[in-house]
Amino acid sequence: MDDEKMVRQANQIAQYFSAYPEDRAKEGVRGHIRKFWEPRMRTQLINYAGAGGEGLHPLVLWAATQLQDEAGQPV
Repeated sequence: MDDEKMVRQANQIAQYFSAYPEDRAKEGVRGHIRKFWEPRMRTQLINYAGAGGEGLHPLVLWAATQLQDEAGQPV
């Protein structure tokens, strides 16, 4: 998937969860991406965030960091 589409999809998830309290929103974004995104998409997101994450919602940036830690992937 191209980066622009990935950013748009990730930000839509963050926008949905942003109505919740911060802790719930963070876990919602991370959980959704972990559960519904295939490994290649998660890796793409982690790498994109590690390269600066231009345009990503702050909740997505947080989730990408958490997913990276879970996967043990260097960025």
